[in-house]
Amino acid sequence: MTHCPVAIMPPLSTSRLLLIPLTLADAPRYQQLIAHWNMVRYITDNMPWPYPATEAERYIRDDALPAMANAEEWHWTLRLHDAPDIIIGVISLMDELDDNRSFWIAEPWQNQRLASEACEAVTRFWFQTLGKPILRVAKAAANEPSRRISMREGMQVMLRRQQSFVGGTMEEEIWQLTREEWLNRQH
Repeated sequence: MTHCPVAIMPPLSTSRLLLIPLTLADAPRYQQLIAHWNMVRYITDNMPWPYPATEAERYIRDDALPAMANAEEWHWTLRLHDAPDIIIGVISLMDELDDNRSFWIAEPWQNQRLASEACEAVTRFWFQTLGKPILRVAKAAANEPSRRISMREGMQVMLRRQQSFVGGTMEEEIWQLTREEWLNRQH
């Protein structure tokens, strides 16, 4: 298994997006975009709500950056090629048992398949660069747009359970894609 330390964590690119590694300087924009009910209702309830005014800075500084430095997590900001200074969302990979990828994209940029592009890029990074055998993604079953992304990727639901989200207790699904399945879809 290959490890990619944060010092060489690469920016990634899609046809429309630049995926730039998250930094502490991104905290104000992160805070501005995520501190809205529609952005957080399907996030597990370990996220505080209402979202405190300094939470993005605390999260990036105390949680995300140390995990990136330890090659346990990989976090990228999402930016359009034609507006590279403006963050429109975040996508992350985590070396955890049943939750390896998460993302959010701010409302003005939703429903344009930008999240799908970002997912393709980080899934490739997960399987090719990191050499991981399985990608598992946890999500609220009620989060239909996120479910559609997993379906298009060929993922299958492997587990359903109750989970506490910011929006209340609801069914959570764990979706899975193996490296072999992913490789077969690439051809």
